[in-house]
Amino acid sequence: MEETNESTGLNLYQGVRGFAVKILNRVDRTDAYLDKLLEIEIKNSNLAGADKALLFEIVHGVTRWEGRIDWILTGFYKGQFSKAIPNVKNALRVALYQILFLDKVPDYAAVNEAVEFVKKLQGQAAADLTNAILRNIIRNKESIRYPNPDEDINAYLSAYYSHPSWLVKRWLNRFGREEVEKLLVANNNKPSLSIRVNNLVTNSAEMKSLLNSVDLKFTEGKYLKEFIRMNSLTNITDWEYFAKGYFSVQDESTGFPIKLLNAEPGMRVLDLCAAPGGKTGFIADEMKNTGEIVALDKFESRLKILEKNLARLKVTNVITKAIDASDYEDETGFDRVLIDAPCSGLGTLTKKPDLKWKRDLGDIRKIVNIQYELLKKGASLVKEKGYVVYSTCTIEPEENYELIKKFLAENLNFSLVKDISIIPKSVIDENGCVATLPHVHGVDGAFAAKLIRNN
Repeated sequence: MEETNESTGLNLYQGVRGFAVKILNRVDRTDAYLDKLLEIEIKNSNLAGADKALLFEIVHGVTRWEGRIDWILTGFYKGQFSKAIPNVKNALRVALYQILFLDKVPDYAAVNEAVEFVKKLQGQAAADLTNAILRNIIRNKESIRYPNPDEDINAYLSAYYSHPSWLVKRWLNRFGREEVEKLLVANNNKPSLSIRVNNLVTNSAEMKSLLNSVDLKFTEGKYLKEFIRMNSLTNITDWEYFAKGYFSVQDESTGFPIKLLNAEPGMRVLDLCAAPGGKTGFIADEMKNTGEIVALDKFESRLKILEKNLARLKVTNVITKAIDASDYEDETGFDRVLIDAPCSGLGTLTKKPDLKWKRDLGDIRKIVNIQYELLKKGASLVKEKGYVVYSTCTIEPEENYELIKKFLAENLNFSLVKDISIIPKSVIDENGCVATLPHVHGVDGAFAAKLIRNN
């Protein structure tokens, strides 16, 4: 029923809430990532600017708080909420998100919209059920009960802070309750927006004066002078200076591996997992568009995105190759190798809340093998006295320092470089690697290690 309704087009899934349900249905039943679906929907819709922002807010908000929302709905739903028809399930989630988290929308309006929507798609009985559940929750909003933290701290943190229990359990063992609570709060914060000034086209002073001229409020980057942090989320990529290549939108944490790489003008650099190109662009900037960067990605479609990004940034020293990294060979060797490895992404939950629901322990175990092979491959292509930088956007030890430790034990011609001359001391951990946590550093959780080939 739901599938055919959805495929009959926009007339059923109208308006912001309709689009939101449509996207959430797809996230639930496919491997598709939230941001991709949102981007497609926004592009193909005729929503006004304010409605696009509301759609983003609702879809991200529901996904971010799905654990708490589902905990509440399960308590009020007659029968198994997890088995509810997708349209009903996601209409309830969208309405409850608005009731709990959005002051702009009166409760009755959120209920009425959900009821009308469900009635149109699933009929009167489902609409009556939706109405009864939501009104019952509103009546009892102040007395909603969560698991008792004294009896089961894992269940409480998982439901209240909306994270999967396997992840909460894992972090409790590692950080302890107080620290975990701060991390969960940080992950549930609305994302911040940072831009990297592209010195191939402009400079920080000019960029700041342009931001001031259109009254976009900002603060300095916290750690790296090339970054500027915007004070609010804006559709800054619609601004003419984005198209002109003055800046990239990227988290400040993405700058650390590039600074560690220490790529200098005229060098030969390998970017092993390059797409979509945020880090490649920064390397080119550091090299002043000289020398040569070889950027690999096994997917042609991802390389197209990278090439488009680099063209926008006026980068001219990159050669792209669509090839699986494991098949890439090179006779000359490289002065620098960056391995920005595919990872679980669990340091980026502020920006990508769907990842916490899409990942499990098996994913981490699987990906570690891929990461290790990439590290070995990258290391085999670096010249003597050259640097290899391995980086991820996750906070999980197996994907980070444990992997580096294993590599160093098996490759005695490499050693770890603890380079605090370039990187602020506050983001370097006890092992001498960059390791950030959202609740401690105010940027995405990320990791970077710098290795030198001694002989």
